[in-house]
Amino acid sequence: MKQIQKAILALEDGTVFEGRSFGFPGERGGELVFNTSMTGYQEILTDPSYKGQIVMMTYPLIGNYGINEADTESRDPRVEGFIIKENSSLASNWRADRSLSEYLLAHRILGVEGMDTRALARHIREKGAMKAMLSTEDSRHDRLIEKAKASPGLVGRDLVKEVTCEKPYRWIETNDPQFLNHDSPNSRLRPRFKVAVMDYGVKFNILRSLREWGCDITVLPASFSAESILSYEPDGILLSNGPGDPEGVPYAIEAIRKLIGKKPIFGICLGHQLLGLALGGKTFKLKFGHRGANQPVKDLKTGKVAITSQNHGFAVDPDSLNPEEVELTQINLNDRTLEGMRHRKLPIFSVQYHPEASPGPQDTRHLFGEFVKMMERETRSK
Repeated sequence: MKQIQKAILALEDGTVFEGRSFGFPGERGGELVFNTSMTGYQEILTDPSYKGQIVMMTYPLIGNYGINEADTESRDPRVEGFIIKENSSLASNWRADRSLSEYLLAHRILGVEGMDTRALARHIREKGAMKAMLSTEDSRHDRLIEKAKASPGLVGRDLVKEVTCEKPYRWIETNDPQFLNHDSPNSRLRPRFKVAVMDYGVKFNILRSLREWGCDITVLPASFSAESILSYEPDGILLSNGPGDPEGVPYAIEAIRKLIGKKPIFGICLGHQLLGLALGGKTFKLKFGHRGANQPVKDLKTGKVAITSQNHGFAVDPDSLNPEEVELTQINLNDRTLEGMRHRKLPIFSVQYHPEASPGPQDTRHLFGEFVKMMERETRSK
């Protein structure tokens, strides 16, 4: 019989939770956050935006449909640790090729079950996201608390450099045709527009979605200058999602500032925040962030509400943006934070949420089409 290994989670405020390991043993630090999605744990594990974070799932039963290679959002898991209430002993799905536990073990990721995730989520909601230490090696609570306090956290830290690609590459993959959005062009159409994707930690489904809309995609490292980006002669530039504090990536902000007015720009998540900073705005850290697949976002022009997938801990301060240049387009109905903006004169727009979903609803997949239309207009005007 396999011996159960105890795991301890120590928070910087002195709170300690105990559980049992079902992943790779060890010790890792990171910012503790929670995600409210009921499914999509594989996409969450492989989302580069979670670099530097220990993720706790609020839904109690995780792992019941296993893991498959098709649904990954990056080449490897990016989380520092993974906490759930109960790991399903049975993984049943025709697409699955391994269990959640086997996947975590193969990629050396700490996985812990048996913790009171409801109490833990309430604690984070009340006190805010905080630094934590997750360990199967050290049983001393006081020592782990001190390690949590001494860990680097996210504020001011450049995590993008740890997840971006090392060199440019072209992306040709799309989703399986049977799952294509019927409003999208056929994936077999010859690409019409060249798009440079700035890889701040891009999710694969952003690239798949652009491909479905007829884009020829080149993915570029986050460190590329504006001049290097423009040398690829793109029709448009997409600023991707990514981890951490946008103010910790000054080189990206400077490059975006120089790209404004040069090409159509579409920003997603961290890309939205970096764009806000490049436009002269400011960002701030949210108490516990937005992480889940049920965030309501209201369009300020039409009044329509979309349910969106989100994963971010920082937001753009709407009062810091110049209203003569930037139009606020969308807000979050839970806390009124900014979810979308558009330049009043230039072909530039961005959203805080994830229109590519994975996981989550597909209410806003049409935004990739809006980006394509923007490039069409700019091409015709030349």
